[in-house]
Amino acid sequence: MTESTPAAEQFSSDRPFVFRNATVITMDQQGVLEDADVLVIGRDIAAVGPRLEVPEGTLEIDASGGIVTPGFVDTHRHMWQSALRGYGGDWALSQYFVFYYLNWGEVFRPEDVYAGNLLSALESVDTGVTTTLDWSHGLRTPEYGEAALQALREIPGRFVLGYGNYLGAPWEWANAPEFRDFVSKNFSSHDDMLTLQLAFDVPGASDFPERGAFEAARELGLRVTTHAGVWGATTDTAITQMYDAGFMTPEITYVHSASLNEQSYQKIAATGGTVSVATESEQSAGQGYPSTWAIRKHGIPASLSMDTSVWWSADFFSAMRATLSADRSRDHLEAHARGETIVANRLRAEDVLHMATMGGALSIGLEDRIGSLTPGKRADIVLIKNDESPAMTPILHPYAHVVYQAGTADVHTVVVDGKVVKYQGKRIGLPLAPVRDKVAASVEYVRSKLGEKAWTEGMHPEIPVDEEIENPYRYTDGDAHVVARAHD
Repeated sequence: MTESTPAAEQFSSDRPFVFRNATVITMDQQGVLEDADVLVIGRDIAAVGPRLEVPEGTLEIDASGGIVTPGFVDTHRHMWQSALRGYGGDWALSQYFVFYYLNWGEVFRPEDVYAGNLLSALESVDTGVTTTLDWSHGLRTPEYGEAALQALREIPGRFVLGYGNYLGAPWEWANAPEFRDFVSKNFSSHDDMLTLQLAFDVPGASDFPERGAFEAARELGLRVTTHAGVWGATTDTAITQMYDAGFMTPEITYVHSASLNEQSYQKIAATGGTVSVATESEQSAGQGYPSTWAIRKHGIPASLSMDTSVWWSADFFSAMRATLSADRSRDHLEAHARGETIVANRLRAEDVLHMATMGGALSIGLEDRIGSLTPGKRADIVLIKNDESPAMTPILHPYAHVVYQAGTADVHTVVVDGKVVKYQGKRIGLPLAPVRDKVAASVEYVRSKLGEKAWTEGMHPEIPVDEEIENPYRYTDGDAHVVARAHD
């Protein structure tokens, strides 16, 4: 016997629950199942299919009129910058570099990293992002790393700490005794709820000093995530250096990869790498045209990411929608330039949802644990259901409905590792107020350190004329630079 329509307080870690009568998008060989159920026992998905028999005492969640999908996976988010949400809404990439890398990066304290991570992690729960790679490049010392980890441990979610320091040389900090102590202290035992990667860039210095950081990652058994193909900053030179040194492997994720040449894409494909596409970022900041259009020709696996809320929201529906639209736009423009017409879209809604789920799982090395609603995998699940939303009826094409119709307001239930963290549109035991207070204190501090003039100017940057901005990677030489030109 089951109990229907449970109250939030009835969920417990040892009580099975089942989603009933949903449209289920499994993202595995089963595909889309109509009027189907998903049973969760403990941390795992126990069964998927119609009219499942369930253990005595199982709680039922009425998912009729809704869509059940795997939890979304964000493979590149600078979580700590969420405390300055929207501050850089009018920035180009050059202003981002100037603000964080050249002028004000040293202002931020461990408690500012902690506050931003708390807010971003809480937002993940709201938006159905069950796994986030925290591209945490503000970790100037292990004390900062401890602050980032503290926040990630306080919010129920699956996280990857991408440890980085944009003000320091990665070949130095990755081999420093204090960093090795940090790794040993926090990651000596395996826990797929919180894992570690190295996060650093390769600006193209002639002597390739990043070799030392790649060697550290290999020694520690860590994956690497790196901003590649960022116009004017990380170029094909970096790809050539990495390839020639033998560091391009399936354990590398290339973030953006939006302005590389054909040879670089071929090298990524040949070595089994993955690309994290942050479409809203690439469209607005100028790293290059969103790369799905280029990488799909080479069969390079893609995942999706939101980059940073200092510019954009963390709405993963927006990420999917923007990615599909950008790819199709480029396809049409290329065809028109040849005097042709696109008669069938090559990138489909199903492909983009795959990027948001299984693609993300592959990128972080957890494809055998998460990314699909497959019995035996961890129960990271999202129910998209809103009985009062006109956009949620009718559901005719489930993949396209998730990508083009649904939104964050339709996230009804979120499950992470078998734990229900959001139900009936409300987080369970995760109030905003304490987080909001910590963020407000962080903003007040940063604002006071900048001063009112610099604070206001930072939000409203002047349009430069014929200005070259110095290499933002101040710890090394390389070909990274940004040149502004005035245009009518």
